[in-house]
Amino acid sequence: MIERYTLPDMKRIWSDENRFAKWLEVEILAAEAMARLGRVPREAARAIRERAGFNVDRILEIEKVTRHDVIAFLTCVEEYVGEEARYLHLGLTSSDVVDTALAVRIREAGLQIIERLRALHGVLLRQAAAYRDTLMPGRTHGIHAEPTTLGLKFLLWAAEVERGLERMDRALEEISVGKLAGAVGTYSTVDPFVEEYVCVRLGLVPEKVATQVVQRDRHAAFMAALALIGGSLEKFAVEIRNLQRTDIREVEEPFRAGQKGSSAMPHKRNPIVCERITGLARLLRGHALAAMENVPLWHERDISHSSVERVIIPDGTTVLDYMLHRFTEVADNLRVYPQNMRRNLERTHGLVFSQRVLLALVEKGYSRGRAYELVQRKAMRCWETGESFKQLLGTDSEVREVLGAGELDALFDYAYFTERIGQIYRRFGLV
Repeated sequence: MIERYTLPDMKRIWSDENRFAKWLEVEILAAEAMARLGRVPREAARAIRERAGFNVDRILEIEKVTRHDVIAFLTCVEEYVGEEARYLHLGLTSSDVVDTALAVRIREAGLQIIERLRALHGVLLRQAAAYRDTLMPGRTHGIHAEPTTLGLKFLLWAAEVERGLERMDRALEEISVGKLAGAVGTYSTVDPFVEEYVCVRLGLVPEKVATQVVQRDRHAAFMAALALIGGSLEKFAVEIRNLQRTDIREVEEPFRAGQKGSSAMPHKRNPIVCERITGLARLLRGHALAAMENVPLWHERDISHSSVERVIIPDGTTVLDYMLHRFTEVADNLRVYPQNMRRNLERTHGLVFSQRVLLALVEKGYSRGRAYELVQRKAMRCWETGESFKQLLGTDSEVREVLGAGELDALFDYAYFTERIGQIYRRFGLV
């Protein structure tokens, strides 16, 4: 069982407490770097490190007057540090602090999402092994095709989660940059050494070239990665929703003791978690679009991106974290009904073997066109009348001339469809 979902990590990451703590660390590190350059007395840098602190309520109180969050923050910190506070924020602009600290918090959130993805990947691989040979109808265009296995569905999802992990790794690498280059990125008031010093200690890379801000294509790429992972979860959830339909009922998301499905109809067991995941994926796509709208800022910077990011980045990471947790619960506890899968396989009276018959006739010397016409003619009659496809073929004189009864029986063997799936499993280190 997966533990009940809570928000402690994401709540902490996006809390005011953590935001101001990251701002403070940037400011302290910048003062230490400037002390190494001789621009700040070393004693002052030590005093700043020892005394620096803040109170969230006090900052918010000051901000009501200043109408500027960074100035309110610095004013509060000055109350803790005293005279040496004049060496804080020396030559910096607000975005030097805010953007650099934001990168650290995004990375914290992204690493938690990576852990969620790894947990889901492990569950999917375990389920793939458990249901390796569980036959079920394959469906294309919503119509029965050839049989597949439930295990292969889990493997398909596991492979997509792997790509999600790769996307998150790339997105975190791209977003893990800092910028302490002054008002328009020219280093006119701050030595590049300060940026290098701060970024190295925060696990960031200095932005190659900046304006007043880190460029927002980086943030858009991160939000796009979240949206793509959300889209994958939606894809998995939609498949379960379809397979849970009453007329199919091959799998079902967990339904707990005491759970209710409808206020009106006591029999209802609805796929509410998968439906919720579907809806939240739409939200993530909207956030990704908003992030892309943030890319073209005016000149060296305007503030139009700021209000958007205060919503979409905390919300997007928290929503995806929740989606991953809940879908992992669903996948881990999925109810599976192999008897319904077999019943559904047989609803088309053997039509799932049509390609096998087609290929057998071609191998006997028929042209593909002639073989296709013959098999399709019998298949269409099977569709219309519900007669056995194998019996229709077996009573056809033309088929009997080339396929004996034993040969025809051998073609209608479900084991044929799983003979080579071991090759796919080996790609995942499963046997």
